[in-house]
Amino acid sequence: MSDRRNWAVLYLKGIAMGSADAVPGVSGGTIALIVGIYERLIAAVTEIDPSRIRRVLAGVRPANIPDARAAFHEIDGAFLVVLGSGIATAVITVLSAVNYLLTTQPVATYGFFFGLIAASAAVLLGDVELNTPRRKAAAFSGFFLAFLASGYASTALESSLPVVFVAGAVAVSAMILPGVSGSLLLVVLGQYEYMSGTVSRAIDGATAFALGNGSDALAETLPTVAAFLAGGVVGVFTIAHAVKYALARARGATLAFLVSLVVGALRAPVVEVSIRLAESGETWAAAAPRFALAAAGGTAAVLVLNRYSAAIEY
Repeated sequence: MSDRRNWAVLYLKGIAMGSADAVPGVSGGTIALIVGIYERLIAAVTEIDPSRIRRVLAGVRPANIPDARAAFHEIDGAFLVVLGSGIATAVITVLSAVNYLLTTQPVATYGFFFGLIAASAAVLLGDVELNTPRRKAAAFSGFFLAFLASGYASTALESSLPVVFVAGAVAVSAMILPGVSGSLLLVVLGQYEYMSGTVSRAIDGATAFALGNGSDALAETLPTVAAFLAGGVVGVFTIAHAVKYALARARGATLAFLVSLVVGALRAPVVEVSIRLAESGETWAAAAPRFALAAAGGTAAVLVLNRYSAAIEY
């Protein structure tokens, strides 16, 4: 296979990962496992450090180009750039579509998310053994944290830049962990709908700016997008490394905590639908069939995906 074709295939794998990352309940890390790039991805991400970043950036000076190329090679930079381009393409496209669906069909959309989350939790629970007090405590903590946050975050947390920064750190670091959905954690934090709308407006603003129709929309959304991305960078350097360390030192307890987060997060779509129904005046009795049908679709999607995936290994 030629290099050009290899890069094209890698880009498509990035699109698959990004599509999963943009939807609550499906993990981009799981997709990376399925398409056979997870180990290389983790190896590349964990090789990134401030020193190598400085060496790469120093390549703007001609004298530093050889060292910059060496540092870029050390972090498998070409792999990350191509894969990241595919992920970004998919995330932007999928979030724009999801933002439209959340606006026009919120009950069915959150129902679909509920099915994704429920099926993911069921699959992951098979990998968890709560046979020690520490694992039981970790599982309770994860469930309690997600369940509590799912009930209050969407109304208690404003979408200020510090909150968006923290959300970016949590979500982006989770996106590289198999079984844990970064978008799901955004739902738990009450920031998913806000960020999907912001990304959609940012794309519209960038398009308008490119066509010479003004930059107001782009300027309005740029601080939020920048805060989220900055949080994501910090998350990759801190949270993702911390979770990897915890998995290496206390795999069972850490896995119990992470999976219990997913189980506790089942409350989030129900809370979001309840808010929409209260705003529209519709009752749960009337909305339940749409919610249940969409949930069945989400469940089926995860079960099909799981059928073609290997056993998750952390």
